[in-house]
This record gives sequence, structure tokens and C-alpha cells, in this order.
Amino acid sequence: MAKVSLDTLKSAVAEKTIESLNGAEPLSVQEKPLPEPKIDVLGRAYATGKRKNAIARVWIKPGTGKVTVNGRDWKVYFARPVLRMLMNQPFEVANRNEQYDVVCTVAGGGLSGQAGAVRHGISKALTYYEPGLRAVLKKEGFMTRDARIVERKKYGLKKARRSFQFSKR
Repeated sequence: MAKVSLDTLKSAVAEKTIESLNGAEPLSVQEKPLPEPKIDVLGRAYATGKRKNAIARVWIKPGTGKVTVNGRDWKVYFARPVLRMLMNQPFEVANRNEQYDVVCTVAGGGLSGQAGAVRHGISKALTYYEPGLRAVLKKEGFMTRDARIVERKKYGLKKARRSFQFSKR
């Protein structure tokens, strides 16, 4: 290998720095182009969401804000206001209230897990429809799959961590 002097390296770095300052943008900072929207022939974006044991399949398309869960209106299916609020969060964060119609099928788990799965699915479908929203939704944590699941029961114990009642006598 040929030895390169320190002065040669410094001058090369200085030239690159001057080029990057005079030119368009620095070499280290380059923005990626946004990906193309993933829309089917019917104009819908599809995504799946998961939470605990619940799996939701979600389709969104531009509309008036009608939400259908398993063939029923979402206010009937998710009767508790907390669950409806949880499901509507991605639209509120993205300022897209009542701009999309949502059709989803959800199975497994309980109502809380199902609402979380639908929220995850709506967030993913929104980013497929409008890729520019990904940063906003990711910052709020809606794009991340919540990996917390029920801990398994261990033998010799009553539950996952609870032991049987101990009697001294």
C-alpha cells in the first residue's frame, strides 16, 4: 500500500467540503423520495393490525368517515367511548377526521385488544394511502406493533407468577 501523507488527506477533505458547500446539498444529508401509495383497483388501501391475540384486516378509502367493524357500525361494536377514542386516534393525529371510510374485520382477543389492532391497521393503511403521514404516525407510536402479550402459566405455580397459598401448619 502506498503511504498517503496527512496533508494530502486534509486537502482532499477540504476540497470535498468546499464542493458540498458550493454545490447543492451536503453529501451526508439526502432526503429519500416518498414511496408510491399502495392502492388496489377499487381505490382502497389495505393493512393488517395486531394487538395481543387480536388480528384486524383494515381497508380505507376516501369518503365521509363511515366506519364498519365486522359488518356493524363501530359505535355499536365498540360501545365504550375509550375504545372508540383509541380507534380514532390515527385520524386525529393526521388531521384526517371524517375523510376516510373504514371497513375492517377483526377476530381474536377481547374488545380492548381488537380496538388496538384496528388502530394499528388504520395507521398502516393511512401510510399506504398517504406515505407522507408515516413520520407523524410513527412519532406518536401508532406504527409500532405492541409486542406485550400474556405471560404463560408455569408448572408448580397457580398462574404465571402467582404461587399457591402457603400454609405453615
